[in-house]
Amino acid sequence: MAKIIGLTGGIASGKSTVSNMLKTKGFTIVDADIAARKVVEPGEPAYEQIIEAFGEGILLQDLTLDRKKLGALIFADEALRMKLNSIVHPAVRAWMTREKDRAIENGKKTVFLDIPLLFESRLTYMVERTILVYVDEETQLKRLMARNGLSEKEAQMRIRAQMPLSEKKALADAVLDNNGSLEETKQQLEKIVSEWKLVP
Repeated sequence: MAKIIGLTGGIASGKSTVSNMLKTKGFTIVDADIAARKVVEPGEPAYEQIIEAFGEGILLQDLTLDRKKLGALIFADEALRMKLNSIVHPAVRAWMTREKDRAIENGKKTVFLDIPLLFESRLTYMVERTILVYVDEETQLKRLMARNGLSEKEAQMRIRAQMPLSEKKALADAVLDNNGSLEETKQQLEKIVSEWKLVP
C-alpha cells in the first residue's frame, strides 16, 4: 500500500523549498497550486463557472484569468473568496486524486500531496499523515514582503487570510522548523523520512 503524506505550511513559510528537497530524493509531489492553475485554464469546467460567477471583466486579453484582479477581489471580500473556493476546490481535489492514483499505478510507494490549506479546507482525510513547514510570524512577514514586493499591510492581509501557523502546529503529525538554515531544514526532513520509513 502506498503512503499518502500531506505537506503544508503558510504563505512564505518555505514549503516549496521542502517540496523541492523531496523531489530531489525522487518522491512524487502532487501540488495543489499547480492543480489550481490547471483547473482554471480556458475550456475547463471550473473556468466556465468562474466567468459565470465573476463576469468577463476578470479575463485578460488572451482570455485567461486575470489572477491579480481576481486576487484583489477575493482578498477584500470574504463572500467572494468563499464563492471562488466553492468552484475551484472540488476541481482541485479531483485533479489531485487523479494524479495520485496515476503515481500509485506507476509503482510509487509514497506520494506527497502539497496542500497549502490542508487544515483550513479540512482535507486531512485525503492523507495518512501531515508535515507542517513552520516559521515564526516575524520571519514569515519579512520573507513574504521580500519575495512578493508587498507592503507590510498587504503582507499581513495575506497572512491573516490563512490559519496562523502556530495553530497548525498543534494539528500536524510532524513540524519542520524552517526558521534556521536550509541545512537544518534538510536534516529535520531526513529524520522524518527515515522515522516514517518513506521510500519513493
